[in-house]
Amino acid sequence: MTDRSIHPAAWWAWAAGLAVAASRTTNPLLLGLIIAVATTVVVACRTDAPWARAFRGYLIFGAVIVVIRMIAYVVVGSRMGTTVLVRLPEARLGDWAAGIRIGGAVTLEGLYAAASDGLRLATMLICLGAANSLADAKRLLRCVPTSLYEIGTAVVVTLSIAPQLAESVARVRRARALRAGRTSGRRAVRAIAVPVLADALDRSLALAASMDVRGYGRTTGVSTGAHRVTGALVVIGLIGVTIGTYGSLDGTTPPALGLPMLLGGTVVAAAGLLSARGRVRPTTYQPDRWDARAWTVSLGGLCVATATIVAGRVDPDRLVPPFDPLTWPSLPLLAAAGVAVGLAPLMVAQQLPVVLRQPGREDGAASRSPAEIRTALR
Repeated sequence: MTDRSIHPAAWWAWAAGLAVAASRTTNPLLLGLIIAVATTVVVACRTDAPWARAFRGYLIFGAVIVVIRMIAYVVVGSRMGTTVLVRLPEARLGDWAAGIRIGGAVTLEGLYAAASDGLRLATMLICLGAANSLADAKRLLRCVPTSLYEIGTAVVVTLSIAPQLAESVARVRRARALRAGRTSGRRAVRAIAVPVLADALDRSLALAASMDVRGYGRTTGVSTGAHRVTGALVVIGLIGVTIGTYGSLDGTTPPALGLPMLLGGTVVAAAGLLSARGRVRPTTYQPDRWDARAWTVSLGGLCVATATIVAGRVDPDRLVPPFDPLTWPSLPLLAAAGVAVGLAPLMVAQQLPVVLRQPGREDGAASRSPAEIRTALR
């Protein structure tokens, strides 16, 4: 069977477009549409790889974020609106805490605003989780330039934590099911947590040992001083970029700390990255190609972001509806049409099911449940 996998960077470009669209709106209808598009694409296009099973965890974590944001509003949120749902005991912390008050009247307008704000953050997380479920994070390391190889490795390892945890949880639950143990409930969580952490630690140690055996990160012919100069240039450049970005967005900052600092920091950081170019020469087996399917997937995400930005300029009240007075939100048609374009990967990236069979076994043996396996072993 030929490989039908899409370039991993295309999936991340598609997810970034959805995340940008989610960051520019608090309309729950549009945010729900973005979540529906991301979920549909993941369900239709993901493979049976271990990292593809982590999307459910992102959905659960997104729901937890919405609940936490609403609880934070009830405890210390700013009071807005006139529709009071419940009155809690109120305590003011004084001027030393910027006048923060705990408790008080909980209004429907404020609770709705908190839920919308939490839903926006949850949608952005779900979009990134969709990319992490559709593309192997380790394959991104092949596409990283040599000057950014170390930074890219750190980012890739960070992105692969959630899929590895999901794989560890599935492995431990499968082992407990074969031993007739609990796989759900509070007791199961306590019994699964320790083996999952131990499995993650063992895999980390095995990865570190394999990287050390293969000589990863070793450079020859480069002095210690050159390494220090490169690191200093990159750090100073990133500090300049941070200060310049803040100065450009803040109108009270002196002009010298704005655009000039941003440009100077970019130049210094680029000089440090170029000086590190060529020290690491990774080899790639069967490199990923950026073909027409990758263009279709990435342009779908770009269309989503572009349509949302344009809709925000044409009709901003629909993207960020007012919470006081509270009104039922209306769906912006231009932004909704752009989000619908996010379904473009369905045309080119549907994965064919792959069934792995062991020689000498019947076809139904691989699909037996743990209970059937235990019965056969008795």
